[in-house]
Amino acid sequence: MIELKTPGEIDAMAAAGSVVARALAAARAAAKPGVRLTELDGIARGVLADAGATSPFLGYQPSFADRPFPGVLCLSVNDAVLHGIPTAYRLRDGDLLSVDCGATLDGWTGDAAVSFVVGTPSADDLRLVERTESALQAGIEAARPGATIGDISAAIGRVARASGYGLHTDFGGHGVGRTMHESPSVPNDGRAGRGLRLQPGLTIAIEPWFLAGGRDAYRIDPDGWTLRSDDGSRGAHAEHTIAVTADGPRILTVAS
Repeated sequence: MIELKTPGEIDAMAAAGSVVARALAAARAAAKPGVRLTELDGIARGVLADAGATSPFLGYQPSFADRPFPGVLCLSVNDAVLHGIPTAYRLRDGDLLSVDCGATLDGWTGDAAVSFVVGTPSADDLRLVERTESALQAGIEAARPGATIGDISAAIGRVARASGYGLHTDFGGHGVGRTMHESPSVPNDGRAGRGLRLQPGLTIAIEPWFLAGGRDAYRIDPDGWTLRSDDGSRGAHAEHTIAVTADGPRILTVAS
C-alpha cells in the first residue's frame, strides 16, 4: 500500500531528515585517518539522542539478514558499498567511505547516504563519487508529478552506463514515511515511462550505488550484511529522501 503524505506530514518528515543530515555531517567531519568506525557510529548516536530521535537501522532485521543490524550507521569502506557494520576498523588515508543513516522523529522517518574519501583522494575515487552524486541528482530531477518510477530508474541507469560503472537493481530506492522501507520500490535502472505514476505526496528514497569495476556482481560478507563488489573494485553510494510535490521534488534530508 502506498500512502500519499499531506504537506504537514512532509514537513514532519523533513524534521526527521534534518536529523539525518546533521548525523551524516558530524560523521563526515570526524572521519579522519586513525578513527574507528565504531567511533563514527557513537557520534551519530549522540546526534540522534540530542534530537530526541531513534534509529530505524539499530536492531533492524529484514528477511535477507540472519542477525539484527548492530549500529545506527552503515559504514562501508572501499570495496564495500552497502550495509557495512560499524567495527573497530581504523580508517586509513585514501579510504573511500560510504555512510548511510536513518532517523525516526515523532513517528516519521528520513534516510540518506553520502560517500567521500578520507584524507588524500585519488582522481578515480573523486570521479566515482561525483558520478554517483550526479545520478542521484538526475533521479531527483525526474521525480515530478506525471512522471513514473521508471523515469527515475532510467535517469540513474543512464549515468552509470555513460560512466562505465557497474550497477544493480538489488537494494535500490524505496518508499519512506512512517517506516524506513515502504512501497514503492525504486530500482537503480529501468525503462522510462514504466511503473507507478508519481503523484504529489509520494515520499521516496532515491539511492544509486555504483561499482567502479564496471561489473554488477557483488557478494555478502559472512557478517550477513556487508555488500562488496565481487572483483574488489571500489563502490560509492548516495541517497536522499524526497517528496514529490506539485512544484517538483523536495529534498527532505537536508539540515534545517
